[in-house]
Amino acid sequence: MGLFAVCTAATVGLAMGVPSASAANSGPALKSGQEYLLATNYPNNLHLIDVATDKLYKTCEMPDAFGPGAAQVAPDKKTAYVLNNHYGDIYGIDMDTCKTVFHARLAYKPGEQARAMLSLAVSPDGKEVYTVANPTLILNDHYAVQEPRLQVYSTDAGLDAKPVRTFPVPRQVSIMQVGDDGTLYMAGRDIYKLDVNTGKYSVALPTGSWTRPHYSPPDLLYIWSHQSPRRDFSLLYTAAKFKDDTQDPATADYVYGYVSVDLATGKTETTDFAPLTEVYFTGMRSPKDPNQMFSVLNRLAKYDIKEQKLIKAAKLAHSYYCISFNKAGSKLYLTGTFSDIAVYDPDKLELTNNIKLPGGDMVTGTAQVFTR
Repeated sequence: MGLFAVCTAATVGLAMGVPSASAANSGPALKSGQEYLLATNYPNNLHLIDVATDKLYKTCEMPDAFGPGAAQVAPDKKTAYVLNNHYGDIYGIDMDTCKTVFHARLAYKPGEQARAMLSLAVSPDGKEVYTVANPTLILNDHYAVQEPRLQVYSTDAGLDAKPVRTFPVPRQVSIMQVGDDGTLYMAGRDIYKLDVNTGKYSVALPTGSWTRPHYSPPDLLYIWSHQSPRRDFSLLYTAAKFKDDTQDPATADYVYGYVSVDLATGKTETTDFAPLTEVYFTGMRSPKDPNQMFSVLNRLAKYDIKEQKLIKAAKLAHSYYCISFNKAGSKLYLTGTFSDIAVYDPDKLELTNNIKLPGGDMVTGTAQVFTR
């Protein structure tokens, strides 16, 4: 092959978002039965940490650009799907080989750009990937905002995947998860449930439209879609709880709570768990004791949900955005912001390890714990 042909092939590969052989640093394959923590960071890395040893197991270099690095692990635990390239593309990364085996550019119509605001989910059988694209037509003299659409992809579509189905969906959809029966739950103004074959949707759990007596509308800022050991889809909220129908904010109690969908049964829950004293970005109930809620941002806190009281809090070296548990509930991992992962004993709420990652900040990447 001549030099021109080699250069042309390399250029085409980069344009398609296909990593070069040097970029696909495979490292060791994952071991069956072993538990791993997945985390992403700048410049465009996918890291796998061995949960048994809390040591970095391998690092995969992903194609194109970083951001947000939100990941979902396929049911077979072989492929990680990552929303990346400035919120505009989805990549499937084979975690054994580090090769890119799936790629979908969310904008697929002429003259449009499209971004997904953290929306990414995988079907229970691993055959489909879902996202909500927010498209804009780029015209000569103005931009024209289009209706958001659910885009359904076949995971075997390779490196130039196009939607096999699309459906209109409400605005403001962000994170989502799929129930065991295939129902797609999407967090927007409310939490919706959608049939991925027909596009029909309804409200599974009212949040922005709830009518809880003596409560203000809730405030939800939650962009981390955890694949938790409890198999639930949960988001934190804050709200004012008024004393009476006058809804006087001066006498109201301000509370933290969570809304949750049981992905195995579809059962929903809305529960206050603590007075509002500070801001948390993520929270997760303990796999060992579902009455304990752990939350994090500028400090790590543990709450008794039934008693609605703080059990214990821990100071942090810096802010962390994302909280994750191992399956046994014996380790708690804090990720986000910088390039280190703090490991805590959830019983004592004491730091047991700090894992330094190659590269830069993790920012809004969603860490996931899974067993191969």
